[in-house]
Amino acid sequence: MGDPAGIGGELTLRAWLAMRRAERPFVALDDPVRLHKLARELGLTVPIGSITSIADAAALFPTALPVLAVALETVAIPGRPDSANANAVVRSIEWATSLALGGEAAGVVTNPINKAALYQAGFAYPGHTEFLAALTGATGRQIMMLASPLLRVVPVTVHASLKASIAMLTTEMIVAASRTTAAALGREFGIVAPRLAIAGLNPHAGEQGALGSEEATLIEPAIDKLRSEGIDVSGPWSADTMFSPKSRVRYDVAICMYHDQALIPLKTLDMNHGVNITLGLPIVRTSPDHGTAFDIAGKGVADPASLIAAIELASIIVGRLRLPKSG
Repeated sequence: MGDPAGIGGELTLRAWLAMRRAERPFVALDDPVRLHKLARELGLTVPIGSITSIADAAALFPTALPVLAVALETVAIPGRPDSANANAVVRSIEWATSLALGGEAAGVVTNPINKAALYQAGFAYPGHTEFLAALTGATGRQIMMLASPLLRVVPVTVHASLKASIAMLTTEMIVAASRTTAAALGREFGIVAPRLAIAGLNPHAGEQGALGSEEATLIEPAIDKLRSEGIDVSGPWSADTMFSPKSRVRYDVAICMYHDQALIPLKTLDMNHGVNITLGLPIVRTSPDHGTAFDIAGKGVADPASLIAAIELASIIVGRLRLPKSG
């Protein structure tokens, strides 16, 4: 569902219009009354088909958007998040995760949530990533990766302030994130020998200690450890040059030290086709790389490209995971 006051509903409707003739049917976990009203207000010809079992979705998908009903507590007003609907948002995530864990759904694609509205209702997790890890029993092993055709990035520290991110950064965190990423690139993306570029933390990767010591004390020991395990890593890279076209061809993923170091280059290069993937879960989970966009919610201008890319990538990953293992 995502936040019902954001653009998630419109993206879902437009994604169905774009994909209804494709071979990748999806089910919306949302309020069917809300979606019907939203389609009418936006002038979108999207029939809403309420279903009670996910098994009914594939046959319905070519002619209507299949919806498993998650009723809202109050009418959603575009651009005005309301914590009264937080429980419905959380229920949709829990239900989708349960369907994927039980094998009824191939994977989970989440629309953007508004964390502030959820926190007001008592939500105890920093975001989707941590909540999904708790729901699937993968707490401590989850890793967030943003991917587009131009770049893949992984932030070692995620939903924390810059000050807190620097304070919590450890060699062990860098090693763990890199291990999970390397394994996922092979298993879920088909990259046999993934190349990882490890970013520095400080300007110019510390300038040999003149601009900071974390490269020598935290990052280089992680690189040494990863190399000893046979993982192809390089770095520490200076973050101000590692995302240029010439640099990007030298690696398959950039391991970054904090949230914005990873997400700013990805979103600058390819906002429309960026996808958020949670690695380290026992289910496939993707999402668009953007937020709720309250400023344009309900105006009919939201671009569904990132949600469509998230659905397509989830389907591709599921297909790759289902391939028979060689050897």
